[in-house]
Amino acid sequence: MESNKQHGPNHNEKYPIKGNDAVQFIKNTITRPNIIVGDYTYYDARNGESFEDQVLYHYEFFGDQLVIGKFCAIAPGVTFVMNGANHRMDGFSTYPFNIFGHGWENYTPTLEQLPFKGDTIIGNDVWIGMDTVIMPGIKIGDGAIIAAKSVITNDVEPYTIVGGNPGRKIKKRFPEEIVTELLEIKWWDFDIEIISAHIDVIVNGDIKNLRHLKNNL
Repeated sequence: MESNKQHGPNHNEKYPIKGNDAVQFIKNTITRPNIIVGDYTYYDARNGESFEDQVLYHYEFFGDQLVIGKFCAIAPGVTFVMNGANHRMDGFSTYPFNIFGHGWENYTPTLEQLPFKGDTIIGNDVWIGMDTVIMPGIKIGDGAIIAAKSVITNDVEPYTIVGGNPGRKIKKRFPEEIVTELLEIKWWDFDIEIISAHIDVIVNGDIKNLRHLKNNL
């Protein structure tokens, strides 16, 4: 398919907007092996913090991963709480005696006994609003939108708008048949040359044009 020669920013840049060190392509800033992020997903820092500063209680020995897809927009202050924050709740106290040592560790849960919610997985083209908190083990589907200052305690379906504390479904962005087709098309997996040449088709919300683009690749 013919290209209009647009190429967009270099996905390997740390700061893709010239003169703006707040917006960072996360993939090029992370150092932890248990965080995996797709191309063009960005974090908009508020006070010069790195994205990893926003991922809390994420210890390699737990084995949980934070996986984020491509083309996600993550606003300032979004926080990911990982499994290291969990406390055992089936006893009479949730206090983490074991982390203080001095003998207390002999009478408190092992890692295997602590609650474990699994990996946190964020899909592609997800928009997460300012100061949202994502709890451990959450799965957020492709195309979802999370309202600012939400606390997400349950999984979010694709192309669903969620908000509040705890986060609740506000509405679906599109009818179910459109959502199904969008999940089949997966525009975020197109070559970047195709995406750059046809951004108007991707952002304008006409499924016929997007379907035509997909069928002619």
